[in-house]
Amino acid sequence: MRRKIVAGNWKMNGTRTDNGVLIEAIVATVTTERTTCVICPPHVYLHDAWRLLRGGAVALGAQNLCGEASGAYTGEVSAAMLKDVGCDYVLVGHSERRTLFAEDSALVARKFAAAQVKGLIPILCVGEHLSDRDAQRTFEVVGTQLDAVLQLCGAKSLAQAVIAYEPVWAIGTGRTATPEQAQAVHAFIRQRVAHEDAKIAAGVPILYGGSVKAGNAQDIFAMPDVDGGLIGGASLKAEEFLAIFAAADRLAA
Repeated sequence: MRRKIVAGNWKMNGTRTDNGVLIEAIVATVTTERTTCVICPPHVYLHDAWRLLRGGAVALGAQNLCGEASGAYTGEVSAAMLKDVGCDYVLVGHSERRTLFAEDSALVARKFAAAQVKGLIPILCVGEHLSDRDAQRTFEVVGTQLDAVLQLCGAKSLAQAVIAYEPVWAIGTGRTATPEQAQAVHAFIRQRVAHEDAKIAAGVPILYGGSVKAGNAQDIFAMPDVDGGLIGGASLKAEEFLAIFAAADRLAA
């Protein structure tokens, strides 16, 4: 049985004070190790977050990394640096990085590889824009994004990775894919990986990200190929995030 995972992507939000209150609430509630809980604060707050997490049940993740190991890359942060400040996970290929910062699938694949070299677990984000869905290109777009990693790193790399399907049209818009729409894409992703390695495909966790809330989490997470969520805005509100986590944890029982 695949492990349920709920990861919170704080994006460019937070202060030391606000983060401290939020983390304390999460740490006080998330005591089970049956379901994995991950928080991804901005880079400048990672060390503070690590100290507050105190090695408990909540894991630390970063929102981005450089595809290079070290060198003259002003403003970038390497996988080794993230590992050094306590990260276990890192997002790669988030739709905002792809869209706003022009990260293509080849670069995302290099970042995925760089993360794994230093022992980080990459959360590979894939997903389509509304124009792609309207043109019935969802599987084509998602397949191309996934194939870039499969070609560079191989299917076995997914044994130590997480995939997150995030339909771009459902991020921050209030629109959410129905549980059945999410399931269809998650099943496609798993089948795509199965073409390379059926055992790896059966074990890789695939999260859904796109306006997940306490009110819809249970129905989405109950789908057979949905293994939890990558949570954006709702992860900044302790009560909402913890309710989403609880929904996943109930299904993991």
